[in-house]
Formats: sequence, C-alpha cells, structure tokens
Amino acid sequence: MKTVLRPMAVLGIAAALVFGVGACGKAKQAEKADQGGGSGGTGLTVDKGFKVGLLLPENKTARYERFDKPFFEAKVNELCPKCEVQYANAQQQTNTQQQQAEAMLTNGVNVLVLDAVDTKAAAAIVNSAKSKNVPVIAYDRLAEGPITGYVSFDNETVGKMQGEALLEAIKRGGDAKRAPIIMINGSPTDPNAGEYKRGAHLALDGQVIIGREYDTPDWSNNKAQEETEQAITALGGPGKVVGVYVANDGMAGGSIAALKAAGFNPVPPVTGQDAELAAIQRIISGDQYMTVFKPYQPEAETAAGMAIAAAIGEKFEGADQKKDNGTVEVDATILTPVPVTRNNVKDTVAKKPYYTVSEICTPEYAAACKTAGLG
Repeated sequence: MKTVLRPMAVLGIAAALVFGVGACGKAKQAEKADQGGGSGGTGLTVDKGFKVGLLLPENKTARYERFDKPFFEAKVNELCPKCEVQYANAQQQTNTQQQQAEAMLTNGVNVLVLDAVDTKAAAAIVNSAKSKNVPVIAYDRLAEGPITGYVSFDNETVGKMQGEALLEAIKRGGDAKRAPIIMINGSPTDPNAGEYKRGAHLALDGQVIIGREYDTPDWSNNKAQEETEQAITALGGPGKVVGVYVANDGMAGGSIAALKAAGFNPVPPVTGQDAELAAIQRIISGDQYMTVFKPYQPEAETAAGMAIAAAIGEKFEGADQKKDNGTVEVDATILTPVPVTRNNVKDTVAKKPYYTVSEICTPEYAAACKTAGLG
C-alpha cells in the first residue's frame, strides 16, 4: 500500500466520488420511481420516504457527534427529503447498542447503519435485522453477520502512515534504535484496531525497539495513560523512550499526560488518529507529532447513499471493492486517509466543513498558530 503524497488531492477525489455517486444514485432512484419501481420488493421509495436508523458506538471520540451524525443526516435529507433518521449512541456499551437496535427495529426502521461497539456481538443485531428484512450497512467497522454493505477507510494504511511518521520523526534525532518505543494499540474488540496495529508493525518492525506494547480496552484514554505510565517506569523514565505509537487521538492525550508527568521535556514524538480538535492543538503546540485524518464527510455521505439504495433495493454504484466479513462478501467503499502534521494542518482540517482557525487558535495556542501559518 502506498503512502498518500498529496493529501488535498485525495480529499478532492474522495469528495468528488461521493458527490458524484450521490447525484447519480438520486437520479436513478427518481427515474425508477417515475416508472413505478424502486421498491426493491419492499414497497419503499424515495418519493414516499422511510425510516433510516443510525447507530454510533461512543461519544468519547469527538468525531461521531460533531461530524459523522450531522453529515449523515444532511445527506439522507438531500437524497430522500421525506426519510426520517432515527439516531442512537451506545456510549461504548455493547448491551446498550443491542437494545437501541431492537428499539429501532420495533419502531419500524427500514434500514440500519451500524458502527458496532463490538463487531462480533453486532452479529446479533445484523441477524435480527435480517429476520425483519431490514438491510444493515456496516459503518467504519466491519460488523459480523449478513450485512448488505460496508464503508470505511483503508485501516492498515492508517496504521502504516502512523508508523512511518513516527519512524521518520525518531530518525531525525539519530539512530532509531537508540532507545525503545511504546505502543498503545486500540480495543481488542474492534477489528479496525487490529488492522491499525498490523499496519504500524509493517512500518516499525525491525526499525525500532518495541519496549512495551498494549491493547487498550474500549479505547480508554485513562487506560492509555496508565499503560504509558507503566511502560515509562519499566523502561527507565525520561531519555529512555524515543517515541510512542498511539492508535487514536483520545489515547494520545492520555499518553502525553503521562509523559509530561514523568518529566519528559520535550515530549518524544507521539502519533494519533481522528484529527480531534484537541489533537490538532497539541500538534500545533508540538506536544503531539501527528494524527491521521479520515475525512468524515465523504464517509458519512457514502453511508447515507448506501443505506438509501439498500432500502429501496437499488445497487449502490459507489462501491468499488468487495469485503468478506466471515459470513458474506459485500460491496464496500474504502476511502483513503490523510496524515496530518504541523506542516499541513492549514491545508487539511483547518477549513470548512471541519475546523475554523479561531477554534484551533485559542489564546493558549495563538503564538504556535502564527508559527504554523494559521494566525
């Protein structure tokens, strides 16, 4: 897999793909409705509208409430103005998500978009939906069971980008093996975490010394901080750690807090993912080295188009790959992530529809923003 060299080109291509697909899909649905079709055997049409369920996994990660949900709802409204979106967030609780799904199915939802807390446990949701002839689109994480479609990013590439960026930063200070690194991976119940981890190891194995490595339950920021503290103690403290691979931004915040508390000054390079506002500010200030931005808008809009197509029995034209989840091989759209460092914040996330410069450059970060060309 190749590292992205032109982030903005990728963003433009991804957005164009989604917008083109959305327009094409809408036109096809309207055409079929005019011909008296478009029901997919269920009697559902865009003209009449129907119920679309969106199940997101947690709210510790800021992206879901701020970006994924509103982008998804807006695209559904554009493609199917009479459709109703039912939404629930499981707050990282598997049982809660199961209950939310059952409530939506009882309430007559016609299609589910599911970002699973636990992808294995999610098979129960998928099977229950199938028994009611309700298609399920797996969103961001590949749920098990007879799903109808899948949209996400190239997760192994995410991990490889993180690993390559960390290695590059470490090498600027000398021999990459002059001291060990710490690895803070994601939740073992999230298959994406395993793919990030695999990609990171592709970049790092043989190049660095991995002093301590952890798989972090529930993507817990507090647990990541504790793991980093344990690793620092075991490895010998300041000067004995040259970098920290962290799978996402929330946990990166915990790791950085542990490094600072242990007396690391400056903090060694730390990776992240999700381009959270706090992480972008840490990158601007130099506390975090990089994050991986997964453009939420094209992902959410693709999921909306997939869901509407599945509900009315149409083929979603934007699915360009196949993905096997162990039960079925489904049509999938796999988008390209974008690495973000201080050098390209301005060209990636510091613009609509993501963050404004004023949000990033609060008084605490004003000087650092000027240095980065934001203020």
